[in-house]
Amino acid sequence: MQNNIIENEETKIWLEEYKNASSNKTKKQLKNLIAHFYLPLVKKIAYGLARRQSDPVEDIVQVGCLGLMKAIEQYDGNFETSFKTYATHRITGEIRHYLRDKISIIRAPRELLELSFRMNSIAERLKIKLGRQPTELEIADELQMSISRINEAIEVDRRKQTISLDQIMNISESDQYTLVERLVDDKYEDQQNFQEDRIMLMEAVELLSENLRQVVKMSFFQDLNQVEIAEKIGISQMQVSRRIKKATEELFRIITNQER
Repeated sequence: MQNNIIENEETKIWLEEYKNASSNKTKKQLKNLIAHFYLPLVKKIAYGLARRQSDPVEDIVQVGCLGLMKAIEQYDGNFETSFKTYATHRITGEIRHYLRDKISIIRAPRELLELSFRMNSIAERLKIKLGRQPTELEIADELQMSISRINEAIEVDRRKQTISLDQIMNISESDQYTLVERLVDDKYEDQQNFQEDRIMLMEAVELLSENLRQVVKMSFFQDLNQVEIAEKIGISQMQVSRRIKKATEELFRIITNQER
């Protein structure tokens, strides 16, 4: 798998600029830029953890991307560990948590799964009757179950709530998107924000020279690795690598200059 991860010193500078950026536009552009170059790390971890799983590896990669985004948001330059090490921990943790939840649902006793279904039905009925969300105690009394048993059913239900990564989500009759698209940033309000961020980055890319713009578009938006890009445009992989490095330096300069 082609490694496009930027060097550690560059990462520190980019993360510092991301933390200090006062405009949302600059923060989002830098976040997307950093995330793109750490995508190979996400894929490496995802492929390693997916070997014995039935889930499509693409789904696990998307979950890993969520961990990467959290790492970018929460990393502090004062941490003793490098960003790559910190991101590896967050990505791995996010994927393992996702897989553990799925396994827990599969292994949950049938009676607990049935109780979860009954609990939701009772909770909905009590909500209408009481005009508010019922408490766990009220649900337990209605079902004549102990609080501890209800809590077990609630945990199973929480895990069942995991939305399929490919499930279509609707904003309006004309706008639809999948969770795969939304995982790039779990704080997006709607699909419009997702598209705006992409446009912001594209605006910066358009300011690059033609040869740099070409490799960035293939790498960023077509998800081609350096070998594939080299074959397409007829240059060596080393030349592609140099162009991508130069392009990222230019993009960083363009984005950070917008802040000043």
